[in-house]
Amino acid sequence: MSFNALVLSETDGKISAAFTQLEEASLPQPENSVTVAVEYSSLNYKDGMILQGIGRLVRTYPHVPGVDLAGTVTDSSDGRYAIGDQVLCTGWRVGEAHWGGYAEKCRLNGDWLVPVPKGMTTKDVMAIGTAGFTAMQCLDALEWSGVEKGAPILVTGASGGVGSSALMWGAAMGHHMVASTGRMDNEAVLREWGASEVIDRAEIADAPAKPLLKERWAGCVDAVGGETLAHVLAEMNYGGSVAACGLAGGNSLNTTVIPFLLRGVKLLGIDSVMASFDERLRIWTRIADVFDAGKLAAITTEVDLADIADLASQILAGQTTGRTVVNTQR
Repeated sequence: MSFNALVLSETDGKISAAFTQLEEASLPQPENSVTVAVEYSSLNYKDGMILQGIGRLVRTYPHVPGVDLAGTVTDSSDGRYAIGDQVLCTGWRVGEAHWGGYAEKCRLNGDWLVPVPKGMTTKDVMAIGTAGFTAMQCLDALEWSGVEKGAPILVTGASGGVGSSALMWGAAMGHHMVASTGRMDNEAVLREWGASEVIDRAEIADAPAKPLLKERWAGCVDAVGGETLAHVLAEMNYGGSVAACGLAGGNSLNTTVIPFLLRGVKLLGIDSVMASFDERLRIWTRIADVFDAGKLAAITTEVDLADIADLASQILAGQTTGRTVVNTQR
């Protein structure tokens, strides 16, 4: 049986994308294989890089991108999943090393899947996707490290997928969320999403003038990296923690050990890609506890699969807002 897919090809080092009819027999055959009729995917920063051929994240072509997917099981050799079950996948290098969700069908190792939480739809979980999952990982790590409710948590890149989700989840969990953005015209929207305060990213965009600056933040969800992260580290409260999950502002970190030695600051690395099955279930349960369909819809834009290639450059340039969910059936 044939199905539609966005397929990437490489010619002379250049990546091109085209919609192609594939046969189900062409799908990979992983261990514990589960075939999923994909209903929704999403657009993440990594998707933008893969679609543009940046960073050589994909090594083998032709390739079906899409790091997130959700849909209904149509065939399963894994006893945990039966035909008709609704499942989701984020991470595990799907869409990068393995064929992903920008297609009407996908076949994956059952270890990479988790059930769609009760009370949520396949569209809901893809409106959350890797970005929302990562945001909850960050907040969970900050709470584990001792950041208390009511203390100021800074969110860098607040208009993006991780940032908007962190504001929404954090506010629902009782935290005082502070949004940093380069688009101050989004202030009203950021407050609707959950920000108690909004600051211009220019305040924290440059390398710090001193190893330590005035204490401002008990915690931080940082999706930017680079000089922004260096600046934030210098402004952390005594004993504060930064959950670092992105590099939109660069992958270098030019700082000193002073914040760690004199203020006991903790830098927490967050990886959503290889999180264990049990960790995924735990984080999705936390998301389900604070999930609000109306608020999620307010930060979500739905697009067709046919639109996705054109959006890659926009997300890389920081021109998208909130979450972008991809309807793979049209």
